[in-house]
Amino acid sequence: MSKEIKKTEDMSEENEVEENFDDVVFESEENQTGEDLIKKLRVKLKQTLSEKQDYLEGWQRAKADFINFKKDSIEEKGRLVKFAKADLIIQLVPVLDSFEMAIGNEKGEKVEFQNEWQVGMKHIHSQLLSVLKENGVEQLSPLDEKFNPSLQESIDIIEVDENEKDGIILEVIQKGYSLDGEIIRPAKVKVGEFKNEDIKT
Repeated sequence: MSKEIKKTEDMSEENEVEENFDDVVFESEENQTGEDLIKKLRVKLKQTLSEKQDYLEGWQRAKADFINFKKDSIEEKGRLVKFAKADLIIQLVPVLDSFEMAIGNEKGEKVEFQNEWQVGMKHIHSQLLSVLKENGVEQLSPLDEKFNPSLQESIDIIEVDENEKDGIILEVIQKGYSLDGEIIRPAKVKVGEFKNEDIKT
């Protein structure tokens, strides 16, 4: 009984081998010379090499696509993180404005309390600025700098007597902020304007 089972297994293995080589067709040896056989094998080899090249190119394209996809995903994640960070910072900026107003307006209190209060507020303010700086935020206070409309917002003009102060920021009303070198809120400023009354039009 076991011999019959073994014989059946051997026959199924032979059939499997024959099925795997169905695409290679050999004519009977009587009708075929050695040269014919070599020609057919060369044609088959050429076809196999062509298929191999197609598979290789397909694999290389898929690999390149995957690398590009991975790179794009990392860049997109970076953009999302930067956007989320900018959104949070924009919400924190008014808190900084309030700190600066409070530090500058500590009037009407006793001197001892005022000094302690001022030191505490300045300490918290500097801590907050330090955390923001570690995250790529820079506070912009362009006092005495040349006015640049792409970096600052002019809210008023101050007439000046000196030509050197023309176009110069004379007062910062509200400080600006940048994130990784990109302006997220321009500074609001007052700009000097020189008007020479000696020049008659």
